[in-house]
Amino acid sequence: MFLSKKPAWKRQIISPEQVLKKIEPGMNIFVGTGAAEPRTLVNALMQAPEGMLQDLTLIQLVSFGDAISVKALRSKKYRLKTFFSGWISAEAISAGLVDLVPSRFSNIPVLMKEGQVPIDIAFIQITPPNKAGYCSLGVGADVARRAMAQADLVVGEINEQTPFTLGDTFVPFNDFDMVVKSIDPPFYFPKFPVADVFDKLAANVASVIEDGSCLSFTFGPLFEALPRHLAQKKDLGIHTPFFTDALMELVESGVVSNRKKGLFKGRSLTSYALGSEELMQFLDKNPIVEFQSLEHVFNPIEIGKNRRFVFIVPVRRVDLAGRVALHNSKGNVTAGPGQLSDFFNGAEISIGGYTIMALPSRNRDSIPNIRLSVEETPELLSLPESIDLIVTEQGIAHLRGKTVRERAQALIEIAHPEDRPALVEGAKKSNLIYKDQIFLAESAHFYPSDIQVRHRFKDKLDVRFRAIKPSDEDQMRRLFYRFSDETIYYRYFSAIKTMPHERMQEYVNVDYRKALSVVGLVGEPGKQTIIAEARFVNHPDKPMVDIAFVVDEDFQGFGIATFLYDMLAKIARDRGKKGITADVLPSNGAMLKIFEKGPYPVHAKMDQSTYSLQIDLTRQQS
Repeated sequence: MFLSKKPAWKRQIISPEQVLKKIEPGMNIFVGTGAAEPRTLVNALMQAPEGMLQDLTLIQLVSFGDAISVKALRSKKYRLKTFFSGWISAEAISAGLVDLVPSRFSNIPVLMKEGQVPIDIAFIQITPPNKAGYCSLGVGADVARRAMAQADLVVGEINEQTPFTLGDTFVPFNDFDMVVKSIDPPFYFPKFPVADVFDKLAANVASVIEDGSCLSFTFGPLFEALPRHLAQKKDLGIHTPFFTDALMELVESGVVSNRKKGLFKGRSLTSYALGSEELMQFLDKNPIVEFQSLEHVFNPIEIGKNRRFVFIVPVRRVDLAGRVALHNSKGNVTAGPGQLSDFFNGAEISIGGYTIMALPSRNRDSIPNIRLSVEETPELLSLPESIDLIVTEQGIAHLRGKTVRERAQALIEIAHPEDRPALVEGAKKSNLIYKDQIFLAESAHFYPSDIQVRHRFKDKLDVRFRAIKPSDEDQMRRLFYRFSDETIYYRYFSAIKTMPHERMQEYVNVDYRKALSVVGLVGEPGKQTIIAEARFVNHPDKPMVDIAFVVDEDFQGFGIATFLYDMLAKIARDRGKKGITADVLPSNGAMLKIFEKGPYPVHAKMDQSTYSLQIDLTRQQS
């Protein structure tokens, strides 16, 4: 009979109290973040007898754990220095108990190396060593190595429930001067409940994410809802600070391949993991999740090497100039401007990259989140030039390359319908939009947001179709001026030479109870161009609609007009219409052919040099 030999590392375990004896007043102690927080050591610090430890500075990059409490900080034995204004920090910073270091996260390793963030002791949570004598840093690979290199005393807290993660996480057991054994489980981060408004918000965000995109994830109800709406995407990549349960769900769905990434192909890149016990088990020795330090994860140049890098940020409020206010409460964890800058820059560098700011149109108290101004709101991110899209559950505002007037118009359209009249009036008084801007208040409640479809023509042209919006005015004017005289005559039955603001805004402001207009757009999110438009108008005295459509001449021959005809005919039928009328010039053979080859029987009659068509929607041609 053989007696099991006690592992060598267990014979080197000491008590937390022995570690505390090494601490002297005035020392700076580095503490791991979130699920990587060495809770047994930190709890021993917090519970140390009065007078034993004094005037200590705890350095923690992100204060997500629960061991460092506001109550303990009030004792004035400790002071917390952090680089992130979230979770416990937000409350404590306001109370003057925490020192916030404004900094880009990519600069933190340099600050440590230069000694501007001095560290005397490092408390690092680790896994038990493997057979080769290496521990894993587990779920916090941020600057742990840098902290260990700077510290005079390195203390490892071995937690047998911490996953052995892969990447730049291996540390020789002998690098630790002292080791304690954790008596506390890791800090598990709770899932957020997903209200219906966040599910709709997630659907809109997912609609502008292309196959092959590389995403940055964080946490909160928006990200809990996103995996379901991304389930049909292909070859997504992950380059993110935080790996969460929602990301685990997304990876397990099969839509994340990481094949299109510029760096770390085939692996999801992260620095931290925050989530459930199930997530920790998923990460254990998982080769498809790569943990790297901040030098890699927050480096804008490395972020930008990923094509179509999409930076999604949940925000608190937005104003009509495109400025956003960030969250600053425990219930809505996000980052401050310093932590976002690296990812903003990375998205700007990335080929096809863009940023998405996402928020419900109203908060939980039904107060508008889209305002005339957010100038006085805390946590203001005044980078309107870096924001490409703003998304609410009401729709998507494309801001890249838009004037202040166009931005204001687009943002009004995604505000809550009941908030739009006040925004329009305020925008007019502030000269943000035209004084004579048409606004159909009643129509705001009837915008057909369900009309959204994407179609690939001849295996090479992707076109997105949606209902027209007032903010499409300038795009529609540009479409008009691209038409030849012949196309204009075919569409409008007269030789129109100009399309001024006064006329075009009447055209794009549609009373959706009486009419429908659908536009076709090409290009990547944030850079889309209208290349087609089709509309029908209800006949006032019979269950029929009158239809007309036009396609940019550079995009004719793909079948777009046929697609639009079929699309509008189906919508008309679904709305109980019995037929369609249309006027077509005899010389417009291409348009006549579209109707003739359609699924519904056509009756044509010559009326004053124009064919008047009647199309029966109640039966289909054999």
